Amino acid sequence: MTLLDPVDQRILQRLRADGRISNADLASAVGLSPSACLRRVRRLEERGVIRGYAAVLANDADEGVVAYVEITLEKQTDDHMRRFEAAVRNHPEIRDCYLMAGEADYIVRAVAADIAAYEVIHKDVLSRLPGVSRIHSSLAIRNALAAGG
Repeated sequence: MTLLDPVDQRILQRLRADGRISNADLASAVGLSPSACLRRVRRLEERGVIRGYAAVLANDADEGVVAYVEITLEKQTDDHMRRFEAAVRNHPEIRDCYLMAGEADYIVRAVAADIAAYEVIHKDVLSRLPGVSRIHSSLAIRNALAAGG
């Protein structure tokens, strides 16, 4: 991917802050005409820099406990990784799953209503995923970047 120029970077910064900003307001904020701004946004979308738009929730009602879990697999073969990733997709309490470079093979973000519910997820879901050899959980206290964080 080619490097982004300063105008594209400003566009992305504004869209990260407010994905619902009107094109006219976005154009004004980054110093472009509305038509030039729209062309740039569409080009960023076509290049895959912008992959979509989503609602960022202040605090999901079901996110009482957020755990970031480092998972190490027994083996890092394509088959083991494919089976692990397929199994993760079957568990809605696992919200994100990232293949990592580093000590852990994956980091997942799991959510639960409370610590007792997370214990069940740890015992009945995470530890039973195919090929898991090690689990290390870290529990989030709060999101320091969230509004009012």
